[in-house]
Amino acid sequence: MNLHSADHKTQRIAIIIGEESGDMLGAELIDAIRKRLPDAEFIGVAGERMSARGVSSFFPISDVAVMGISAVVARLPVIFRRIRQTVAGIVDAVPDILVIIDSPGFTHTVARRVARKLPDLPIVNYVSPSVWAWKSWRARKMTRYIDHVLALLPFEPAVHRRLGGPPCTYVGHPLIEKRALLMPDGSDRMIAKTPPVLVVLPGSRRSEIDRLLEPFSQAVKYIAETEPGLEVILPSVGHLRDRLESLTRDWPVRPQIVSGEAEKFAAFRRADVALAASGTVTLELALAQVPMVVAYRVEWIGRKFKWLLKIPSIVLANLVIEENVVPEFLDEQSDPRTLADEVLKLLQPGPERRRQLAGFQTLEDKMALPDGMAPSDTAARIVISMLGREPADQDRLDSGT
Repeated sequence: MNLHSADHKTQRIAIIIGEESGDMLGAELIDAIRKRLPDAEFIGVAGERMSARGVSSFFPISDVAVMGISAVVARLPVIFRRIRQTVAGIVDAVPDILVIIDSPGFTHTVARRVARKLPDLPIVNYVSPSVWAWKSWRARKMTRYIDHVLALLPFEPAVHRRLGGPPCTYVGHPLIEKRALLMPDGSDRMIAKTPPVLVVLPGSRRSEIDRLLEPFSQAVKYIAETEPGLEVILPSVGHLRDRLESLTRDWPVRPQIVSGEAEKFAAFRRADVALAASGTVTLELALAQVPMVVAYRVEWIGRKFKWLLKIPSIVLANLVIEENVVPEFLDEQSDPRTLADEVLKLLQPGPERRRQLAGFQTLEDKMALPDGMAPSDTAARIVISMLGREPADQDRLDSGT
């Protein structure tokens, strides 16, 4: 039920994010909503992209965009203050709907408190928490304050049904709109050209790089001993480029460091194989048809809670495919020699490479949306239907369109 009167022309939509990836989703959602509701008004917590679309943020997103257990603990006083400020801002504005995007530690705390104060306010969660990985009880708990979940991964609606979570619709991952940018010319670069091209992806956060760059360096050394002339490309986020330039200066094969999405995708189109940290990049590589070896090392305090994980793989691509086609090595398993040996297997036209490429085709099929709908348009359609401004065809929503 909308809190504004039925004859109120302008719909007020609150959108709350907690990090930069949410800002991108929020900006695209705003654009898609405005195609249908050009007079819609937006408030909330915004980054640069959402702010450029006219959202006046309650505070700078950097106040809450903190990753890692240690960093979060250090910033708790600021985060709690910003939670209270966000809740007060939403309650004062009395919006027609609240959309929270990812960052569940922050956004779900806001949503729970808002739901207590504005019990008739529809609340949409864009990007499901990883209830399929750990703390599965969160799904049922979400039904107390979330009316609909917009999922980025195709297996998540079934997970929420099984766990007793809120209604959940797969709206598509933003990467599926970038498929043409990820794919090379031809189905498989394989591997007639020499020297081979290896893309190394040690993560996008300083903490990930600190833990993975050294074993990746040694793995590159072992690979180059077998593959003379090996070309190495290392995509970087902009603010870490200088650090990576310094840390890789003495690598046995000096990598070409590139920055920005366009250069990263260009590297994927050329790559024969990748050595990557676990994360969304595994979906990018799978859509780009780049066979990969995945490693991850968590900080010491995170290792204490590893037993809580309830998933058959740490690789998102494997979870979507529903088969562990990508080899993965966690913590002490990720020694350089093992990583190098696995990469070298993929530099041959053998069964390991063929198995991954077949799995990647399955992933592409599972992630596609019917009728070629864009994820942001699909998400906007559901949000607007919950405002009562556009009828929802539930069969199409259930199928992700």
